Amino acid sequence: MILKVLERVRKIGGDGVRVVAVSKYVDAAAVAQLAQEGQLEFGENKVQDLVAKKNELKSLNLSWHFIGRLQSNKINQLLSANPTMWQSCESVQKALAVDARLTCELPTLLQINSADEDSKQGFSLHSACDAWHEIGEKCKNIKLLGVMSIGAHSDEKSAVVASFEATRRLFDDLSGAKICSMGMSGDFEIALKCGSNMLRLGSILFK
Repeated sequence: MILKVLERVRKIGGDGVRVVAVSKYVDAAAVAQLAQEGQLEFGENKVQDLVAKKNELKSLNLSWHFIGRLQSNKINQLLSANPTMWQSCESVQKALAVDARLTCELPTLLQINSADEDSKQGFSLHSACDAWHEIGEKCKNIKLLGVMSIGAHSDEKSAVVASFEATRRLFDDLSGAKICSMGMSGDFEIALKCGSNMLRLGSILFK
């Protein structure tokens, strides 16, 4: 299954697109099986699950991304696992709290609420640029690499496209941004056409 998915990804987005396999609904055995097929980057939205799976599969030398809401009381636990990337920085305050406990650089993405939906966390399109500069100036170990967003929660394709296009425009305006992480199992093809260069795919890889 993963080879077919990657073929579709390359056909639409080219060879430079990175795929993060979201493993929140599967166990470590399923992760290991996917790793045997060549998938080495995985994402978890709960700190305890990331830590547990990373420890259980430490011999596989996988890369682990944290993609969920980071609670203040879980910061130390997450940092102890030395994640590959924190994809869901949703506030300057949280960035400052994480940076205060870091002893090395942490690659980080700003989470963007591009559709301005109450159900989602993240920076608004209007506040993201200021946050990017403020975090860059105040946080010595937060290494900002780009943005992450979730497509609009809508059955209208045009709304999903609009949310992705808005995120991509923001990405293009951020000095030094390299990663535009958008697109999940149900909308990754749309995201790729809108300029995503990193996908977070779950169910489509673990069928």
